[in-house]
Amino acid sequence: MHICLILAPGFPILTYVLLREVVSRANCLAGHPLFSVEIRTVTGAPVASIDGIEISPDRTDWEDPPGWDLVVICAGAQPLKRLPMGLRGFLLRAQTAGGTLAGFDSGVTVLAALGLLDGYQAVLPIDPTEDEADILARVAPSDQLFCFDRGRLTAATGLAAGDALLAWVARVHDPDVAREVSDALSLGRFRNDGDARHLPQAQDPILARMQSIMVTHLGDPRPMDQIASDLDLSPKQLRLRCRKGLGQTPTQVYLKLRLERAEQLVRDTVLSVEDVALATGFASPSSFTRSFKSRYGAPPRIMRQNA
Repeated sequence: MHICLILAPGFPILTYVLLREVVSRANCLAGHPLFSVEIRTVTGAPVASIDGIEISPDRTDWEDPPGWDLVVICAGAQPLKRLPMGLRGFLLRAQTAGGTLAGFDSGVTVLAALGLLDGYQAVLPIDPTEDEADILARVAPSDQLFCFDRGRLTAATGLAAGDALLAWVARVHDPDVAREVSDALSLGRFRNDGDARHLPQAQDPILARMQSIMVTHLGDPRPMDQIASDLDLSPKQLRLRCRKGLGQTPTQVYLKLRLERAEQLVRDTVLSVEDVALATGFASPSSFTRSFKSRYGAPPRIMRQNA
């Protein structure tokens, strides 16, 4: 699997070291290369970390990515100062190819400035400038150590970035490898729940998987028969299982999750009603407003005015 690390001047060196160490240990434990890392910089030239340590890029262009599985932006202060013209296109091509886009610390601000976090939930940087705060206003803040949301991975810098990388390894490759790497690096208990959301508690592992699928597809809802198929059940079997385990139908659970995300976007971002409807998978702003009002007793614009 291929990882691209994009560094901006003033990047935190600990994040760089953790990514290198996680990849090195994983490859060593496996006895063969599991992950490769390529370094690029926003300037196309060597950049210095906040500690003055200079890192040179492996490539200096923004040509099409060769099937990146993870693209990480790591930035320090003034993250928007030298963004190259080709960066957004590069990230969009990586996304289209199925890659995860990640931002750590101020790298989150870069993703937001490029319009790649609108309507997403993310761990926001601490103490952004006024201009950066305006950009981040279209992002739903997460209070977790790290956050996965529909192909986006965000975290604060430091050890939280290490937790996020290990969680990504667990998701895309093998949880056992992630635990072994965590033990080898003495990082303490391996965390895979940094993006925990307030889901109905499901003791049934099948229903827990169902909820995970739904949360991953809030903006592009999957048909219920497809979700049932993903779980190796018929729609009727899933419906009965869901009623027994959660007291709701799968459709009701899915709508509740989408509306809860919509409420967060209405309260915590400046996204328009139309954008919120799109981010949570509603066919039109009017159908979204009807569903929202039915659940919360007020349309989204009134809730925002009263927030």
